[in-house]
Amino acid sequence: MTHLSTHVLDAVAGTPAAGIAVTLTDATGTVLATAHTDDDGRIAALAEGLAPGIYRLTFDTGSYFTAAPTFYPEVVITFEVTDATGKYHVPLLLSPFAYSTYRGS
Repeated sequence: MTHLSTHVLDAVAGTPAAGIAVTLTDATGTVLATAHTDDDGRIAALAEGLAPGIYRLTFDTGSYFTAAPTFYPEVVITFEVTDATGKYHVPLLLSPFAYSTYRGS
């Protein structure tokens, strides 16, 4: 069964980014799950049992960077599930004017 998790790290502060709203949608835009990152910046189980296909994670970064402006009010990461039994971990490294992501383990 597919397992999807994520975590967000604040690259400026060097700390986990707690309280960020994350929404999972499928290729048609249907919302499949919503959650907020915990105190460790993680959502350990955002979704289970995803079928192969294209999905999007939308991170509400504008609400996180309230003390300073941000160029990216949201970050959308589009990814593909190819293995219905795989584990998918999608980390986000975040700052007000840059971000990066990769397929984690």
